Amino acid sequence: MSYNKDTVVKLIGERVRKLRIENHLTLENLAFKADMDYTQLSRIELGKINTSLFQIHKIAIALDISSSEILNALDK
Repeated sequence: MSYNKDTVVKLIGERVRKLRIENHLTLENLAFKADMDYTQLSRIELGKINTSLFQIHKIAIALDISSSEILNALDK
C-alpha cells in the first residue's frame, strides 16, 4: 500500500508510542536509552517530524527489537 508522507510519519510515531508503552517505558526513559532528547522522541511519536532511519534504528535498539517491528506499521 502507498501512503503519503504525513500518513507515514503519523503511523511510525503511533507505532513507536505503542511499543514504548508496551515496554512500560516513559518518554524520558526511552529517549535516554535511545540517546536522544525526549522532545525529539515526543515529536516523533506525535507525527510532527519525519525522522531518519538511523533514529528508528536507535529507538529499536533501545526497545530491544528489530527496526522492522517499527516499520511494520506501514504493512497494513
